[in-house]
Amino acid sequence: MASSGTATHKFNPHFTQTVINATGPNVSPRLRKITTSFIQHLHDFARENEITVDEWMAGLELMNEAGRMSNDRRNEGQLLCDIFGLESLVDEITYKLASDAKDEPTATAILGPFWRKDAPMKKMGDTIVSGIESTDRTWMHGIVTDFTTGKPVEGAVLDVWHTAPNGLYEQQDPNQPDMNLRGRFTTGKDGKYNFYCLRPVPYPIPFDGPAGRVIQALGRHPYRPAHIHFILTAPGYKPIVTQIFDRNSKYIDDDAVFAVKDSLIVDFKPYQADPKADFELPYDFRMATFEDAKKHSIVGSNEDGA
Repeated sequence: MASSGTATHKFNPHFTQTVINATGPNVSPRLRKITTSFIQHLHDFARENEITVDEWMAGLELMNEAGRMSNDRRNEGQLLCDIFGLESLVDEITYKLASDAKDEPTATAILGPFWRKDAPMKKMGDTIVSGIESTDRTWMHGIVTDFTTGKPVEGAVLDVWHTAPNGLYEQQDPNQPDMNLRGRFTTGKDGKYNFYCLRPVPYPIPFDGPAGRVIQALGRHPYRPAHIHFILTAPGYKPIVTQIFDRNSKYIDDDAVFAVKDSLIVDFKPYQADPKADFELPYDFRMATFEDAKKHSIVGSNEDGA
């Protein structure tokens, strides 16, 4: 029995430090800091909650299943991070590092699990909609500028994607054409862009995998508010990964993946000046050069997160 005043430990008090000390001497300072903190928090979590082997195995199988069902069309592991708010938190941390700037670039938002590489290149004024009849046809337009100088950004590529009216992205829906509701547009010298899309709808995250089971087990709803995804890239500029959200959408204040930011909420305006559009959606993007990004500590990029 321990003498009076001597701390007793239910579990080995030296184990975590032994694991941390196993890190080699040539590891970079940043990697050492991150892994040390990760090991400490992970072990503290297990001890605090007295995680059993059966519970650990269940969690491990959840991660393994997410890996098995992930492919170039869907990233279930990222979806798990989304429902726990991790991707949105990391996005906020990255963006808030620029909070001392007098002005800020367009706010970022999570990439999500449904981005696809190599969406079709389109001309300004083209539509990304194929094979869908809708009364929510939208003409979206705006300008891409340098957030410091206000000058137009030439050669900015806007990679855009959103769901169909049934709430499905095209890779989820065998009835949609390949790469439907996706496209890439490149700005000219004036920095302007315009294209036709649809006014998106709210939709539930998929329920056919571990993320869906976690949502149900936690008694949470699975819905995301209506939104359009963007990745912006331009020579000399830091990429922007973001989403814009319909102000009138259900779940705008209760997003299942916690991604909504005030500056990304937009208004779809009824539009009668164009027979090809039912709504107009103006929105301007502001990009930071790599130099400005470094100056204002706008670090990191989630462009390749899917």
